[in-house]
Amino acid sequence: MNTFKKNIDKIEALNLSGYGHDFLLTWDKSKDELEATLLLAELLKERHRQGKPNLVFDSGLAVSIFRDNSTRTRFSFASAANALGLAVSDMDEEKSQVSHGETVRETANMISFMTRVIGIRDDMYLGEGHTYMKEVSEAVQTGFEEGVLHNRPGLINLQSDIDHPTQSMSDLAMLKQYFGSLDNLKGKKIAMSWAYSPSYGKPLSVPQGIIGLLTRYGMDVTLAHPEGYSLIPDVIDLADKQAHDSGGSFTVVNSMEEAFTDADVVYPKSWAPFHVMEQRTELLKEGDKAGLKTLEQNCLANNAKFLEWECSEEKMALTKAGEALYMHCLPADITGVSCAQGEVSAAVFDKYRRDTYLEASYKPFIIAAMMFLTSLKDPMAKVDLLGV
Repeated sequence: MNTFKKNIDKIEALNLSGYGHDFLLTWDKSKDELEATLLLAELLKERHRQGKPNLVFDSGLAVSIFRDNSTRTRFSFASAANALGLAVSDMDEEKSQVSHGETVRETANMISFMTRVIGIRDDMYLGEGHTYMKEVSEAVQTGFEEGVLHNRPGLINLQSDIDHPTQSMSDLAMLKQYFGSLDNLKGKKIAMSWAYSPSYGKPLSVPQGIIGLLTRYGMDVTLAHPEGYSLIPDVIDLADKQAHDSGGSFTVVNSMEEAFTDADVVYPKSWAPFHVMEQRTELLKEGDKAGLKTLEQNCLANNAKFLEWECSEEKMALTKAGEALYMHCLPADITGVSCAQGEVSAAVFDKYRRDTYLEASYKPFIIAAMMFLTSLKDPMAKVDLLGV
């Protein structure tokens, strides 16, 4: 039995009845739905490697809305859409009627007449991004039910203030490949650690995505950060509960060295403290440029107290046999390369550069799998065609 058929049989054995039209938070998806996404991504990736087409849409648009800068996710979304047969339209809100007060409900319907999937990145405002995505979802659902839209577009979170599911699912795909299976993740220790960066305001969604997903697979997840650099409390509580339910563990420490000790995987990544993102959101809403400048200066000064929070060769030596897998969502702040002092030493990053690129290579296929499962009327019938 070939690999394609094996993956298809595995997908068809899973319960996907509740997959739905949206992929907003990984913890809203069942384990079956997450596994199906991974299996389909692997199938699409292997078909692409072999030069086989994955054109499952006859026509239609994939609309992307990016309210923050992006390289990997932007190009992954476009690549995924094109590979499945969709044309890509990047919505520039400055050139739309949004700037003239057009409502979310109206915008969502106006861009969706022949649209099959919408991807949104909205991570700048704490408490706003996920809420906006839900508003768009409700608007297109109503449009479909009222007969305005012929198809109900799928909606994919390309990074919100709460979660970054296309990234964390790509990370999970990498871990599955690295350790051989999802079952082999049980008992493995991952250190999701804050790391120093000469910038401020980095979203919370990557570390939250990691602890919100990997605690479901029986891993020993350690979250490390200096005092005051906490994440959204609800996500912390969720991770703790999921770890208990999966037979893993979830620990919060204030030492990078403690987190790295005997770790199988390390994920050093800077983020802004939860309370800072709350302040930043209010200042952005008010258009208070002076307040934002003061906040930035204060935060950078506080970050500078923790220069030693760098993923160095010495800290990597504390990991399991000194050979833990280094992961990062990219771009990393590399000491002596992209900045004077950063998240990771040049030596460590260079050693694991290929691994981080492989980690990123799963993203277009993860997004394609999400498009496939949220946006096709009968995805399982199309899955069968991929075995050809």
